Amino acid sequence: MSESGGQQSVVEAIAAPHVGPVPFSLEFFPPRTEGDEARLWHAVRVFERMNPAFVSLTYGAGGSTRDRTVRIAGELATSTTLTTVAHLTAVGHSVDELRGLVGAYADKGISNLLALRGDPPGDPMGEWIAHPEGVEYASELVELIGALGDFHTGVASFPEGHHRAPNLAADTGNLVRKLRAGAEYSVTQIFFDVEDYVRLRDRVVAADPEQGAKPIIPGLMPITSLQSVRRMVELSGSTLPQPVAERLAAAAGDGSEENREAVRAVGIDLATEMSERLIAEGAPCLHFCTLNFARATSEVLDRLGVDTRGALTPA
Repeated sequence: MSESGGQQSVVEAIAAPHVGPVPFSLEFFPPRTEGDEARLWHAVRVFERMNPAFVSLTYGAGGSTRDRTVRIAGELATSTTLTTVAHLTAVGHSVDELRGLVGAYADKGISNLLALRGDPPGDPMGEWIAHPEGVEYASELVELIGALGDFHTGVASFPEGHHRAPNLAADTGNLVRKLRAGAEYSVTQIFFDVEDYVRLRDRVVAADPEQGAKPIIPGLMPITSLQSVRRMVELSGSTLPQPVAERLAAAAGDGSEENREAVRAVGIDLATEMSERLIAEGAPCLHFCTLNFARATSEVLDRLGVDTRGALTPA
């Protein structure tokens, strides 16, 4: 099995000349309905005009969702100008199934993969049990992909530490092992305190300077709903820093329904402030979780000096 897409790697993409203060990238998720798919493609076409370094598509495990994930990833790679990264998770899959999925992505022109251990289905915070014929760790998935052909592989990293890691030192060791296994870069879990990102970067450099030279791409999400972000951090094991929570709560107000417009305005401010600090800290790229909407991320990018002409239209 060999690379068939001919797309540049993520490391090449973020190092290429770009317009604006820093390269940026975008995360989409597989739609479940035709209406959701139309919304996704609207966002894709809006962002395509803004020349992101790359886009990624999260992995929908199981059945038709998985098939739709592979199909849409292929369409992103072949029917747009976008460098496309497909997520691949180990959870619930045998090695043979993982080989088949890597082959399916290759057949669709995908040469960039993000190798993830994945969360248990149903309860992300529940016990993680490896498939009896699968792999236990993301580092093993990186090695498996590397043995199958000329792919470019990234992994996840966790500024606050993964919730299953006993401490930050162990979490750093896990990331270094994934990088040593062949991963070329990492994309962080969404976080809301830039200091957590800076400390992660410094820990990796201290643990292994060679691996620490590989890009650690910060994951960001403009907050548009206090209720939604509280649920997200609960499911991910991350935290909402007290100063951030207080700003959002003040905007939400004391009524039975949160003031969504005020929360959204604060969320855009927060994402912009974080982005500016990350740029100053030398982050190699800014990776935005879009939730398949274009407007909020476009507003942040506009404030950062990215040319968003034609992008700020209702999604």
